[in-house]
Amino acid sequence: MRFEPVAHVRSILADRARAPKQGREGAPDAVLEFEEKYLPALDGLKTGDEVWLLCHFHQADRDTLSVHPRGDPANPRTGVFNTRSPDRPNPIGLHKVTIRAMDGARLAVGPLEAVDGTPVLDVKPVIPGESGPSGDGRHPEDLLARAGRLGWRRGLFAGFNGNLSLRPEDEPEVMVVTASGAAKRSLQPSDFARVRLSDGAHLSGPAPSTEARAHQAVYNRRQEARAIVHTHPPHLLALDLAEGMAGLRALPLFEADMFCCKLAECPAIPPGGEDLARAVARSAGELGEGMGAVFMGRHGLLAFGPDPLSALALSEELEALAKIRLLSRAGGA
Repeated sequence: MRFEPVAHVRSILADRARAPKQGREGAPDAVLEFEEKYLPALDGLKTGDEVWLLCHFHQADRDTLSVHPRGDPANPRTGVFNTRSPDRPNPIGLHKVTIRAMDGARLAVGPLEAVDGTPVLDVKPVIPGESGPSGDGRHPEDLLARAGRLGWRRGLFAGFNGNLSLRPEDEPEVMVVTASGAAKRSLQPSDFARVRLSDGAHLSGPAPSTEARAHQAVYNRRQEARAIVHTHPPHLLALDLAEGMAGLRALPLFEADMFCCKLAECPAIPPGGEDLARAVARSAGELGEGMGAVFMGRHGLLAFGPDPLSALALSEELEALAKIRLLSRAGGA
């Protein structure tokens, strides 16, 4: 059986050493140059469409059967069928990209981690709601982007503030975290970095959030935590300025009893440094099992849980209680 390329990739990535492991890790846009005879096959595609590219990793080692995932010797060696390694018996790449522009036989797409000259074997449309090869929507970046958009709609993020992270199930030694200065209302796959939890090393993607240290410290302290959402909830912050979290705990509501026990506090410490990271981790360690949150004085709320939406939901519950407390104060209660 023999396959003929329908196009070739034209990219600034000249070799594998410069290419990110995944398109979501800061890969650039590229151009697909199609053979003229395949132009009719592009009919119906348009700018903004998402498509799957099936590519031939022409620089791959086809004799490789096991690797250290992500090329890191610290990761236990495993079979290539359990990894996304380009080195494999039949080196076929699967890439989800967005069409940026179309000009005859040239399609600008991105993000794409394939190197310059990579043969493209096929193009397939992405089915609405499909976000991964299995269509299960479990990509860390997708989950975090969704939580970021929801949090922004609920007023828990504003502008560029706040940050989110997730510890992938298949990479428990790594966290995927929002980049510094990324707007949560419009997160893209290129807005995430990967950081090693053991030492904080920046593995890939853009510069991570300045609060990545706090996320790292909490993950290392709370091994059951899989996701962290750091928000700037306006009612919680207003209540902190008015009377502190004691007012929240004083609410005579069943919900206050239910959720305030999941809340710890740490003093006002300038953001972005090791002092705050240590204080947040220490406070998180004082909470019981399961989800929890730490209110950082004059700063915001860091919630952790099994997934980003659960951590976001806890943030919403505490923000709603703070709003009720402020309303009751305004009414003279």
